[in-house]
Amino acid sequence: MLILRDMIETDIDDYVRWFTEDLEWMNWDAPWEKNLSANKEEERKEWEIYYQSIKDKPDDVQRWKFEIECDGEHIGWVSAYDDLEYVENEEGIVAIGIDIPSVRHRRNGSGTAALRQFIDYLAANGQKSLYTQTWSGNYPMLSLAEKLGFKEVYRKKDYREIDGKKYDALLLRVDLV
Repeated sequence: MLILRDMIETDIDDYVRWFTEDLEWMNWDAPWEKNLSANKEEERKEWEIYYQSIKDKPDDVQRWKFEIECDGEHIGWVSAYDDLEYVENEEGIVAIGIDIPSVRHRRNGSGTAALRQFIDYLAANGQKSLYTQTWSGNYPMLSLAEKLGFKEVYRKKDYREIDGKKYDALLLRVDLV
């Protein structure tokens, strides 16, 4: 069973591992940004500070990030943000993203279920449209976005360079009402 939930303290160990050891997922999520933090103590301290800042959030406060738990195991997260990198966002539409660092938890419907739950949550909290941003080489995310009804609305040619190859930056949108 897959659920979205708030962060709990034991998630910190997962984040430390995902940001210092198990880095394969970064090949898909902004691979042009190299992870410079391989220091476990620093990473742990940053996640502990983050956890302290959100742990007592009242239930009625809008969430912009949830942890993904599948059959009792923390497998990743979904998040929303409004700072689009390469386009003006005059309408203030938020963009959503997902990360499932463990390869064994991908390609089994978990990402689709998690992002669908997050979209439903955001719609119930007043969002009428959503964006997602990715790059043209991120086939798993493009497939997921298509399943969820996202359509490409903007393409910036050759905007990303990954391992010496140029890729397009993509903005996709879904209208919820």
